[in-house]
Amino acid sequence: MSTEAIRTALENVIDPEIRRPITELDMVGAISVDATGVANVGIKLTIVGCPAADRIERDVRSAVETVVGAGNARIEISIMSVAERKALTVKLRGGATARTMPFTRDSLTRVYAVTSGKGGVGKSTITANLAVAIAAKGLRVGVVDADVYGFSIPGILGLVEPVPGATDGAVRAVKPTRVDEMILPPVAHDVKVISIGMFVEDSSAAVAWRGPMLHRTIQQFLTDVYFGDLDLLLLDLPPGTGDVAISIGQLLPHAEVIVVTTPQPAAADVAERSGIVARQTGQRIYGVIENMAGLTQADGSVLDLFGAGGGAEVARRLSAGQDSEVPLLARVPLSLSLRSGGDSGTPVVLSHPDDPASRAILEVAETLARRGRELSGRSLGLFPR
Repeated sequence: MSTEAIRTALENVIDPEIRRPITELDMVGAISVDATGVANVGIKLTIVGCPAADRIERDVRSAVETVVGAGNARIEISIMSVAERKALTVKLRGGATARTMPFTRDSLTRVYAVTSGKGGVGKSTITANLAVAIAAKGLRVGVVDADVYGFSIPGILGLVEPVPGATDGAVRAVKPTRVDEMILPPVAHDVKVISIGMFVEDSSAAVAWRGPMLHRTIQQFLTDVYFGDLDLLLLDLPPGTGDVAISIGQLLPHAEVIVVTTPQPAAADVAERSGIVARQTGQRIYGVIENMAGLTQADGSVLDLFGAGGGAEVARRLSAGQDSEVPLLARVPLSLSLRSGGDSGTPVVLSHPDDPASRAILEVAETLARRGRELSGRSLGLFPR
């Protein structure tokens, strides 16, 4: 029986964190088949205590047994050496030995910074649902939870686990895996996610940092976290126009900005300011999303609990004096399912796709997905002879 047939079968085993075949990652060691037809396969995990170890071993066994038959696979698990891990990180960085920020202006990844003028407008909920909806269309999506003080993306996407030893039901965000200096982001609903919440002990922990630390953290998220080749990266920014928004503008001046607001005039006023600051750093405002747009009653009428027209007003103000109009991308109505989905870790676009709020978010997701990747304005590394 050919060991090559086994190796070919292992090409279908995908590392759940890196999202690439284990054969490409040099995780497959020696393969042999004895006289009785039993296959011995060596698998090298990246680190001791790899959280995906059980799944990888199970998937490897299943793949090998498709070749040699049930019960005829022996899997030997070992750990990569320091040199092997180093070679892996260099391979994942595309051959670069030094850490670099992959989301440069020449990157094909579309980068969207989701911002708001004030807190409590549902910016994180919109970001998470957009990411999941776009990933469901087959695109490769990542989310950076840059809301360092008010991180909530892990909870909204269900990336939480009980705090070890806690008796009060406390939870914490799932920890990322580290391979030397490279951080592998946890995956939820096919979206790769990184958040400062993944580096604190529990979800109620407070982060009290000032400017330089905030800038270094965002820079590390964009440099050390291995997202792979993404079609789209969403950044959930903290509300307002503070240090993080300025850092994102400096690190990602080519990012496009989506402003989230609620309908009331007070929210619209401050949402406009967040868009203006983004524009001052060189970023382009892609559009405005109005959240909490109204509550549909049993008789079909709509109760405007937070007023009406704020989103359209923000879009109008941000369009003034610009070469192109800033569109109102969607009006997302108030929804119990949207709220409960954020609490349970199951985004409403998956659990209740026919909900009015889901339909509004899915329309925006469809628009973003259709934009895809582009080459305009990017260096192709080609030169005339």
